[in-house]
Amino acid sequence: MSFSMKKSVALIGAAAMLVSVAACGESSSSSSQGSAGDASGDVTLNLWAWEPTLKPVIEAFQKKYPNIKIDFNNTGKADTTVTSLNNAIQAGSGIPDVVQLEYMTIPQFVIGEQSQLANIKDKTSGFDSFYTPGTWNSVSINDGVYALPMDSGPQAMFYNKATFDKAGVTEIPKTWDEYYEAAKKIHALGPNYYITADTGDIKVMTAFLWQAGAKPYESKGENVTINFKSDPEVKTVAEYWQKLIDEDLINTKVATWADEWNRGIGDGTIASIFEGAWMPANLVSNSAAAKGNMRVVLQPNWDASKPSNGENGGSALAVTAASKNQDAAYKFIEFANHSKEGIKIRTDGGAFPADKDTLKDADFLKGSDEVRAYFGDQDYNQVLAEAANQVTSSFQFLPYAGQANTIYGDYVGKAYTDKSTTLMKGLSAFQDALVKYGNDQGFTVKEG
Repeated sequence: MSFSMKKSVALIGAAAMLVSVAACGESSSSSSQGSAGDASGDVTLNLWAWEPTLKPVIEAFQKKYPNIKIDFNNTGKADTTVTSLNNAIQAGSGIPDVVQLEYMTIPQFVIGEQSQLANIKDKTSGFDSFYTPGTWNSVSINDGVYALPMDSGPQAMFYNKATFDKAGVTEIPKTWDEYYEAAKKIHALGPNYYITADTGDIKVMTAFLWQAGAKPYESKGENVTINFKSDPEVKTVAEYWQKLIDEDLINTKVATWADEWNRGIGDGTIASIFEGAWMPANLVSNSAAAKGNMRVVLQPNWDASKPSNGENGGSALAVTAASKNQDAAYKFIEFANHSKEGIKIRTDGGAFPADKDTLKDADFLKGSDEVRAYFGDQDYNQVLAEAANQVTSSFQFLPYAGQANTIYGDYVGKAYTDKSTTLMKGLSAFQDALVKYGNDQGFTVKEG
C-alpha cells in the first residue's frame, strides 16, 4: 500500500492548495530517503512552520551554529501546513527538512509502508521524563519517536468573573454537574447570556473525550478501531452536552473564533470558554473588554477526587524522512524544543511549554504583566501548569485526523441546531463515515 493510496485525497481537503508552500522554492531535501547528512559542513535547512516564536529561536541557533542556515517558510496555519506537506510528498519535490505539525496530524505521516518522518528514537533516550506525558505520547508512535514536542495545549476553563458573580455563581464549578447548575443561573440573567458557546468544535470535543477517558480511536500500524457508538465515556460526554443543548443553556449560534464570539467573551454574555493553554494572548488581543474580569481555572471534572485533563492543540517539530540533512535538522529541533535556551526564547514570546522543568520555573509561572492584568492579577500560568500536569497519556489520535476534522461538522455539528438529531446520532454517523473512508484509503478499520 502506498502513501498516495491512503493519504493523498483529503488530509485537509483541497488539492487547490498544491502550491501554497511548495511554491516557496526547492528545499534542501529530495523526495527519496536521504542520508543523515553531516551537520559539520555548510548546510541550509528548509523549515515549514507557522509559529512566530520560532523566528528568534532561528536567530539564536544560527549564531550558535553559523554553518547551518535556516530558510523559514511561514505556512500560515496548521491545516495549510499539512495540506502542503502532503502535496509536496505527492509531487516528489519541495519537501522541507523540518516541519511543524499539530500532534493530532503526526500519525498520518508515520503510519503506512514508509514513514514520511524520520524516526529519531535513537537520539531521544530519557526524553520521556523531560516532557509532559501527553505531549510525549503524541510523538511516540508504534515504538518509534517521530518529533520533539514544541508546545502544549492542556484544556482549561476561561470565565468572566463579573458574569458569574452577577448570576450568583460564587463557587467555581469543580464538576460537570456543578457546571450545569451554573449554566441555568447564567441563562436566567437574560436570553443573550449563556455559560458557553459551541456549534461543533472537534478540538474542544476531543479534549472533553480525552479528559473523560474515552477511547474513540485505537491504532496499531495500519489497523484502526473506531468506537464512538459503544464507548461508555463517549456516551457520558455526548449526553451531558446534549442536555445543555436541549435546555437551551449554551449558545449554539455563535461559532468559535467568529467576531461575535470574541465580542461575547469580552462583554460577558458568553460567560466561559474551553480552550488550550495557548489562549491567554488571544483573549488579550481579541476580547480586550474583559480585562480585569477574566479568570482561568481547571475545567470541571466528572469526579473531582480523580482529576484528569486532555489536550486542545499543541505542536511538535519533525525531521522529514526525505531530508538529506537529517543530522543538522535534528540539531535544530533539539535546540528549539529540548535546550533551555530555545525553550526559554519561545516561552518568553508567549508559547506554552511542553517540558516539565519550565512548568515549574518561577519566571514562567509569574507570567507577563500584561496578561496578569487581564486576568485580574491572577497567577494564570500556575493554573495552566496544573492543567498540563493533569493530562493523561492514554489517548490516541486517528491516523487520518485531517479527514475527521474536515467532516466532523457535517455529521456532529447538525446536532447543535437541528432538534431532529442528537450528538450521539451525529457521532454514530461520523463513525460510519470514518470507517468507510479509512478502508477506502487502505487502512484496515473496524468498529469497536
